[in-house]
Amino acid sequence: MSPAPVSAALVARAAALVPAGGRAVLGVAGSPGAGKSTLVAALLAALRAELGADAVAHVPMDGFHLADVELARLGRSGRKGAPDTFDAGGYLALLRRIRARTEDVVYAPQFERDLEQPVAGAIPVPRAARLVLTEGNYLLLDAPVWRDVPAELDEVWFCAADDTVRRARLLARHVAFGKSPEAAAAWVAAVDDPNTALVEASRGRADLVVPVG
Repeated sequence: MSPAPVSAALVARAAALVPAGGRAVLGVAGSPGAGKSTLVAALLAALRAELGADAVAHVPMDGFHLADVELARLGRSGRKGAPDTFDAGGYLALLRRIRARTEDVVYAPQFERDLEQPVAGAIPVPRAARLVLTEGNYLLLDAPVWRDVPAELDEVWFCAADDTVRRARLLARHVAFGKSPEAAAAWVAAVDDPNTALVEASRGRADLVVPVG
């Protein structure tokens, strides 16, 4: 299925970040279920058509979820998705390697939805990539380690969705990946809603707010 179209203005703004002979990194932040992945998929398709297939890479922050075994050890299994359930330092270190562009390829982890686990070394970022898109909830969070992330990004866009639509999408996603409707609603209320409040509080730090459906 082809990604939804994205405005020419957004594509042009993203492409304009790329310096001559260099590399840019664009972040897309937003609350759980806001449509970050949909926006990034559309940007990727349009930018690869314009700049070349190898010129644009995609590194989601979700690959830095802590594994379930570590969440259990830390007693955080019931809050998976909160800021302290990610390897923020690992994500920051990867962004710095990507910005340096000194390696032939940098490998990033990927979050495998079917397993609900991160998989190491799943995403290659070749030296040829001139623009790297990265997405996640906490790119603008004012908290230890996270607050260093924006310095590694040329711009951060905030994906803003209607809250009713966003919440319905989030509930449907939880059900699709195995939760009962009741369990999905309980998880959204106990985990996703507090995380959303944190993310929404960071909106003012974005370079651009992008309304999405």
